[in-house]
Amino acid sequence: MKVVVLGSGIVGVSTAWFLARDGHEVTVIDRASGPARETSFANGGQISVSQSEPWAQPDVPWKVLKWLFREDAPLLYRPMFDPAQWAFCLRFLNECRPSRAEANMRQILALGRFSRATFDLIRAETGLAFDHRERGIVSIFLSQQELDAAAHAAAVMAEFGIDKKVVSRDEMVAIEPALAGYSANVVGATYCESDQSGDVHRFTCGLAGLAEAAGVEFRFSTRVNALLAEGGDIAGVSVTGPDGAFATVTADAYVLALGSHSPLVARTAGLSLPIYPAKGYSATLPVIDAGAAPTASLTDESYKIVMSRLGERLRIAGTAELAGYSSTLNPVRCRLLVERARTIFPGACDWDAAQFWTGLRPATPGNVPLIGRTRYPRLWLNTGHGTLGWTEGPGSGRALAELIAGRDPGIAFHFQGC
Repeated sequence: MKVVVLGSGIVGVSTAWFLARDGHEVTVIDRASGPARETSFANGGQISVSQSEPWAQPDVPWKVLKWLFREDAPLLYRPMFDPAQWAFCLRFLNECRPSRAEANMRQILALGRFSRATFDLIRAETGLAFDHRERGIVSIFLSQQELDAAAHAAAVMAEFGIDKKVVSRDEMVAIEPALAGYSANVVGATYCESDQSGDVHRFTCGLAGLAEAAGVEFRFSTRVNALLAEGGDIAGVSVTGPDGAFATVTADAYVLALGSHSPLVARTAGLSLPIYPAKGYSATLPVIDAGAAPTASLTDESYKIVMSRLGERLRIAGTAELAGYSSTLNPVRCRLLVERARTIFPGACDWDAAQFWTGLRPATPGNVPLIGRTRYPRLWLNTGHGTLGWTEGPGSGRALAELIAGRDPGIAFHFQGC
């Protein structure tokens, strides 16, 4: 079967890889000049199954109100005259109900575990190098209330075999000695030994190269204009090539994996996807003292910031900004990342050499991605992974390839289109 995958981030490339393994003729189309050039370019680096609590939690609406006019808020909401933004926020509030929050977490956990097994499969088969570390994730808490909530979530995760546990400050320092100088500020921590970290850009580019060698065609610098609906199905995709010429690409099946831009393209075929861009930031700094820099990945829960060691670099990422499709760097939020990392690991990096980046993460109201067939028989979705695209991308690609082949992926996840 001929399959066109729209998008070459971690989700799209993983989908193409597993479709090609199934013997399909695969073409990947992306407006960027190469794979992983947008949301999959410089994220926080965490492969974090244990970080499966959705953003939509019962206490979050009150926090958002408190943060509303703070430029350095972990979750910054900028009200706009944008119906899509208001619709997303209303759905988000509904997902904050306790019953919905726990149901969503179970979905995310199931997909995350499947994806972690898929990572192991890809690594064993390909030997890809991507600054990979298996040192787990330490999450630090500055208040007892936050630590108690994390302990409850860890207990739920234990039902799924996730080895996340509460640890004391001394245990935290034993796991990550670089935290010794900051430990007095911490109430407690959690630790998940099975979590991992690595460079999503390097991984995706490496997998794309292997996919191309296996016969996948990549068409870069090619803009997706519209899905062409005809007779109750998708008859093709309108694109503009690097030479500026319009063309129509046809196939037996189409996979929409364009991240935050998925709803814009879906709308051309009359489909409404509950996805809204959540702008995230990152800073990448050179490590100048290896002993002062962490080797385990770190999550600072109070500030919603993550830090991962990528070779001789430290990647600091986080915050979420609901401000439409703007990719403008906010200097206040950039400084927050660097200042927070310098507070915890003061001698680790050259703090004046930060490389800043921002990307639009495709968020659904409950943080559960959309994976499955739409009402158009030839059109499939693999999008809406929010902050967990690196964690869930390989598994999502494998699962969708199974669905397209008519097989059951064998995980407790509600596969759905629209």
